[in-house]
Amino acid sequence: MWKHMEDKLPFTIRILLESAIRICDNFQVTKEDVEKIIDWENTSPKQVEIRFKPGRVLMHDYTAVPAVFDLACMRDAMNNLGSDSDKINPLVPVDLVIDHSVQVNVARSENAVQENMDLEFKRNMERFSFLKWGCTAFNNMLVIPPGSGELTWIIFQVNLEYLGRVVFNTNGILYLDSVVGTDSHTTMIDGLGVAGWGVGGIEAEAAMLGLPMSMLLPDVVGFRFSGKLRDGVTATDLVLTVTQMLRKHGVVGKFVEFYGNGMNELSLADRATIANMSPEYGATMGFFPVDYVTLQYLKLTGRSDETVARIEAYLRANKMFVDYNESHQKRVYSSYLELDLADVEPCVISNSYWHCNSCRPHDRVPLKDMKADWHLCLDNKLGFKGFAVPKEAQNKVAKFSFHGQPAELKHGSVVIAAITSCTNTSNPSVMLGAGLVAKKACEFGIQVKPWIKTSLAPGSGVVTKYLLQSGLQNYLSQQGFHIVAYGCTTCIGNSGELDDSVASAISDNGIVETLVRSMIQVDIEFEKEPIGTTKDGKTVYFKDIWPSTQEIAEVVQSSVLPDMFKTTYEAITKGNPMWNQLSVPRTSLHSWDPSSTYIPEPPYFKNMTVDPPGARGVKDTYCLLNLGDFITTDHISPAGSIHKDSPAAKFLLDHGVERKDFNSYGSRRGKDEVLARGTFANIRLDNKLLNGEVGPKTIHIPTGEKLSVFDAAMRYKAAGHDTIVLAGADYGSGSSRDWAAKGPMLLGVKAVIAKRFERIHRSNLVGIGIIPLCFKSGQFVDTLGLTSHERYTIDLPSKISEIRPGQEVIVKTDTGKSFTCIIRFDTEAELVYFSHGGILPYMIRNLIKQ
Repeated sequence: MWKHMEDKLPFTIRILLESAIRICDNFQVTKEDVEKIIDWENTSPKQVEIRFKPGRVLMHDYTAVPAVFDLACMRDAMNNLGSDSDKINPLVPVDLVIDHSVQVNVARSENAVQENMDLEFKRNMERFSFLKWGCTAFNNMLVIPPGSGELTWIIFQVNLEYLGRVVFNTNGILYLDSVVGTDSHTTMIDGLGVAGWGVGGIEAEAAMLGLPMSMLLPDVVGFRFSGKLRDGVTATDLVLTVTQMLRKHGVVGKFVEFYGNGMNELSLADRATIANMSPEYGATMGFFPVDYVTLQYLKLTGRSDETVARIEAYLRANKMFVDYNESHQKRVYSSYLELDLADVEPCVISNSYWHCNSCRPHDRVPLKDMKADWHLCLDNKLGFKGFAVPKEAQNKVAKFSFHGQPAELKHGSVVIAAITSCTNTSNPSVMLGAGLVAKKACEFGIQVKPWIKTSLAPGSGVVTKYLLQSGLQNYLSQQGFHIVAYGCTTCIGNSGELDDSVASAISDNGIVETLVRSMIQVDIEFEKEPIGTTKDGKTVYFKDIWPSTQEIAEVVQSSVLPDMFKTTYEAITKGNPMWNQLSVPRTSLHSWDPSSTYIPEPPYFKNMTVDPPGARGVKDTYCLLNLGDFITTDHISPAGSIHKDSPAAKFLLDHGVERKDFNSYGSRRGKDEVLARGTFANIRLDNKLLNGEVGPKTIHIPTGEKLSVFDAAMRYKAAGHDTIVLAGADYGSGSSRDWAAKGPMLLGVKAVIAKRFERIHRSNLVGIGIIPLCFKSGQFVDTLGLTSHERYTIDLPSKISEIRPGQEVIVKTDTGKSFTCIIRFDTEAELVYFSHGGILPYMIRNLIKQ
């Protein structure tokens, strides 16, 4: 019976099964876990809990610094409690890629890469030294350092092209590669047939130390592709269409598995683009099983013939390989979707929050409707897709001087155009397509306006090699798209400052500006409108410079060569002189610098005791913030620049840091005083307590004063009051950031009540000890008649054994109103973590007992 059931399992569930069987010890992973997975078709609807151990952990420097920071703190705590601090050591491989620190300070210059890297090292010397210490102090930690030229990377591109094993070979033992990463877009590796997804940083740290991940056995949505993309339709158009379909279907907390004859028409890079967008459509994974396309990609990217042959043999033996031209066992899925690729049309994401890929790509707008949609955005009331610009002001033109040249901006003018992001730079057809657009624009005599800040940030040196091989980099540079760095740059908010004249024109005239990421922007991207004229007066349209699918395929075929990958990745761990010259002590315990504004000794485990504190509710708490839908982690804890008038800026100035050395919130989150002051510091935060005003402020309810969120929180703490946050749907969406939970914890937030949580952020809240609760369906602050000025009490039993995952709890207010919420501790393990004050305190106490 088991054999028949196993053959029908989705590939993603078979991956969970392989892991469970391999590591089953009847302690951490039990026989019952294995049987639940085998009987997936019957058990998944019952929300059963299983344990899973990933094969490795992946992180970038923004999350690695806090992770190494926490591990160092845990060693101190073990030492202070009289235990062996060396027990704090990763038990699985940890791949750490430094790619998030570089900023676009210099653009439109042949020397931009070196100048930006010099500034990167100057700003981040202390952080980089700390990471270099970490890779010597802890086992199983591979650090891929920042570098110069081709020796630098974007994390998910290097994971795809180099780090992804597909099948591990450890001392002759073969097993499936799987990975969890501290960024939600870890899912990009699913396009390679490797199971991977994003988790909270704290959860990843626990996985490093050998703690199995507790998870609910998921539903699996089968998504069938048929047909072929039409000429001129890109992978970006496809992924936006898929994302919209999956959002509508509802896939939060589920796996999505792609299959069908249409898979033969999708390159590995196209698949990776779709997989990368899993957080945006809400799924834990968007998985593509291994087939011949996968094997060809492995060979292209420099994996040896022997390695590829071993991978194929192992997968065939375990019925994990797919040949879409052969008949095969039909898989059973929880639900089904289908898309004919020929139905996909060119489209864009309309005006949205731009951060990385988490900018609501499900708000897809067909390219032909872009102009009308933009004008609606100008008309709509202030908020998402709304700027409330009066009709009489919509045609306003701001004229200014740009380095002696006459310049002008109007609503919708592009001021930043960046070719970046892992989804694009790992896809040769997209990058070379951009080069062909630049070439045709140059041939027509059309030029990007000089006041637009243009940049090209590849994800690996391979991109540079094939752009040079094709001869297209020359045309990109002519349009201002010089290579500025190898890293995420604009995609994570590191676009650098605008020219002063441009910034002043925007702020002085109230211009609603536009950023275009990962495409060439000539002037306006409306398909049927003119984008310029040639020297002889001929009108040029967007379609005139857009290359055909055949043109792109031909240049990819002739320009992307296996030797490019081999030579690039042979030098992956060599670093560069600046990294190699960093001198760090070889000690197991870190020597903290109390004066550091980057990495001081943290407060998280001070006064920790061997006995756990137990369960605890909240009593008579105030509402710190009343937030609406789609509050992202960038609203909760921004990663980008530190505003000159913010509490964090004041703190840094008071501690002798000049404004030019502020760096970013992301780089300084190791400093708890900066992390706390940067929490809810997003200038676009929409807090309903402010009655329509947007910004990082709130109302201190006892006095009625309008204060920064940080100052209000400190007022509450000084008076002995805890706080809660009220929020709408998809709270914590976007890139996973454990500091988006740590920050609120430092402010004294004890609970968050939301319509719905993003999966990873809910896990982060649990991991840090904050109570996540959900309003019952159809209820929210307004429908319950709440003003958010009430004081809230959430009574929980003092014994953790008396709380059940997902149980209902009563929230009482001081006005006499009460309402029922669902507590979002989803597993028994999460309840145990909560009783310890979070996952890491649990790990420390557990290791002390061993």
